[in-house]
Amino acid sequence: MAGVPEMSALGVVRTALPNMDREVKDQYVLVIQAKDMVGQMGGLSGTTSVTVTLTDVNDNPPRFSRKNYQYMVLESLPVASVVARVKALDNDIGPNAEMEYRIMEDGPGVFNITTDEDTQEGVIILQKPLDFETKNSFNLRIEATNRNIDPAFVHLGSFSDTTSVKVTVEDVNEPPVFSTQLSKMVVSEDARVGLSIGRVSAHDPDSSNSAIRYSIDRNTDLERFFNVDALSGVISTAKPLDREVNSVHNLTILAMESHDPTQVGKGFAVITVLDINDNPPVFAIEYETLLCENAAPGQVIQTISAVDKDEPPSGHRFYFALPPSVAGNSNFTLRDNKDNTASIVTKRGGFRRREQVLYRLPVLIVDSGSPALSSTNTLSVSVCDCDSDGVAQSCGAVAYTLPAGLSTGALVAILGCIITLLVMVLLIVSMRRRKKEPLILEEERDVRENIVRYDDEGGGEEDTEAFDMVALRNLNVIRDPKVRRDVTPDTPTFFPYPRSSSSVPVYKTLPDNVVFREFIWDRLKDADVDPSAPPYDSLQTYAFEGNGSVAESLSSLESLSTDSEQNYDYLSNWGPRFKKLADLYGDGKSVFS
Repeated sequence: MAGVPEMSALGVVRTALPNMDREVKDQYVLVIQAKDMVGQMGGLSGTTSVTVTLTDVNDNPPRFSRKNYQYMVLESLPVASVVARVKALDNDIGPNAEMEYRIMEDGPGVFNITTDEDTQEGVIILQKPLDFETKNSFNLRIEATNRNIDPAFVHLGSFSDTTSVKVTVEDVNEPPVFSTQLSKMVVSEDARVGLSIGRVSAHDPDSSNSAIRYSIDRNTDLERFFNVDALSGVISTAKPLDREVNSVHNLTILAMESHDPTQVGKGFAVITVLDINDNPPVFAIEYETLLCENAAPGQVIQTISAVDKDEPPSGHRFYFALPPSVAGNSNFTLRDNKDNTASIVTKRGGFRRREQVLYRLPVLIVDSGSPALSSTNTLSVSVCDCDSDGVAQSCGAVAYTLPAGLSTGALVAILGCIITLLVMVLLIVSMRRRKKEPLILEEERDVRENIVRYDDEGGGEEDTEAFDMVALRNLNVIRDPKVRRDVTPDTPTFFPYPRSSSSVPVYKTLPDNVVFREFIWDRLKDADVDPSAPPYDSLQTYAFEGNGSVAESLSSLESLSTDSEQNYDYLSNWGPRFKKLADLYGDGKSVFS
């Protein structure tokens, strides 16, 4: 750069004060000027800035801001809880400000102090439970010391400081406390109901010393085997015990303050039930004893053992024997092996399944208890067919064999006769069932009979939709053929009727005014020959019945009959009624003679 000296010179910056203090000022900014020509006229100059930062040294000891601290805690404060925090101040920074705390005076060792590495505070922690009734205040002496001390500054003095901390304990209402947290008791399983087996004790730790009431947590005694006296804490039996069912009972005992039922303490009682000999011995398993037909006398066919639910102190000792009632039997004997087992031995050979397939041998077992107990157990021995090695091939009853001399052909003939008889019986039963089955016609008759019995006579004269009732009231009136085209014949017809003096039928040409009678007659004939037609009574009621009919009722319900079966001869039953109708409405000449 033009005008700037090209020659360089070294400038040295030195401290001007003997003692610099970072805690007072930790940074300086200097402006440096350089001139050429040794500062003569015409010389040039340049400037720059220099920042000087002071680094820290551990030249300041820690100091507590207060010489006394006071804290209050509840006596129910849990162990390992934080009681208080204290902090000593240090003007240094970084590692030079790191400190360690310790408790100088704390005889019981109730508290401890550690350093919070983030804040460099002393944290006082509870190490033992507090008890207001035992001690209600603590005076602690706390010391704070620098971890990293620079020997060059030791002459400045001690790099530690102390303070006093007073911890005051506040009283709280505490639950009762058991004198022994776990009580152990024993009782015999034959103890009588109400027998006292032990006692528990608890007290109120507060200064009020409230009275205590005891109870059993029934979740630990669901079957209520025990009771506890509410005032004394004496535990007694409430029902008979059985060691074989439950040998140890773990009870939770509750102690409650009388004045404050919410304060409940818990204690524990372990009750062991002592054994007595109250169970007889029995077979260890359910034995399946097999006896070969070719068994020889003196052969061991089964080794048995026993078990007993009781637990005598010296262990079990069982004795085996045959009851006196079977001791002299000729088939088997028993040998006690003196090791809690016994062997069943055959007394003879030649066992045969044809003679007897199963033997039941009673065995008497006696234990060594006091008093001794015994039981009789039955051993089942099955006779089997065995191979030459004594392995059972088949056991139980022998299959039935046919008598000698009965050939296969005879068996086939007997079987054929049995099948033939069965077929004949089935055919006879089938034919009888068919005879008893009613025909469709009979079912329809039943229907018609039911209709008649229900007196279904229709609408009478009020029902004029089917026929012209005028012709019935005045048969002399000439009827228009167009009124009933569906039932009026185009040509006159002959009507058969019997004479009063002869049974030979005659025919007579009917006039137009009796067309309706012809229609009725044709319908009667159709119904008489048609077995599927309903009772004509229903059709007749629509033609002639109704309120005030001069022809009276034409229903067959008025006719009395003692016949048990229906009569469907419409002409013979209804002829007299139509004769009456013709006489009333006809021209004086009856066709029903």
